[in-house]
Amino acid sequence: MRLIKLLFGIKKKELPENLMKKFLIVGLGNIGEKYTDTRHNIGFKILDELASKEAVTFESGKLGSLAKFRFKGRTFILLKPSTFMNLSGKSVKYWLTKEKIPLENLLIICDDLNLPFGSIRIKAKGSDGGHNGLKDINNTLQTQQYARFRFGVGSEFSKGRQVDYVLGKWNEDENKLLPERLKQSCEIIKSFGTAGLNNTMNTYNGK
Repeated sequence: MRLIKLLFGIKKKELPENLMKKFLIVGLGNIGEKYTDTRHNIGFKILDELASKEAVTFESGKLGSLAKFRFKGRTFILLKPSTFMNLSGKSVKYWLTKEKIPLENLLIICDDLNLPFGSIRIKAKGSDGGHNGLKDINNTLQTQQYARFRFGVGSEFSKGRQVDYVLGKWNEDENKLLPERLKQSCEIIKSFGTAGLNNTMNTYNGK
């Protein structure tokens, strides 16, 4: 609530009903061809998949590329920050403010080394867990009270090779399994906006 007042100068209960039905879905990643299809860019990949399914295209905007679609009376704004991973917070804060979206309607999608490949963990809040994108968002928004969708990428790397691993491409086995996981990820995003965070966590966590 404090952040909503800070960003918008109004209380949640004063927000028009149409604004409460808007959701900002942020996929974290790095811009540039060399980062395409890397594990660290799973946030971008999930949003690309959802945009394709909804027949919408991303357009360049301030601090990121955006696509919008409506589903069951909700407006989903998909954002791929162009600030690079370590400065993601600037883009997130700008679009939250511009679109007047309440913090509880924000969902951040990122990779997670602590989860096996393809595992899903949806949380209502939490620390950055060592993820630089989340760290910058926490610092910029001055809160950890926002939903995040962590996609497991595994940790099959030797000591000192973490950066190479997360910035590496998916292997053959992972590429075979990705389509099904991407499909489920799209369902999770829509569920977040329509069924709510708690129902989404209960339905999809651990699957």
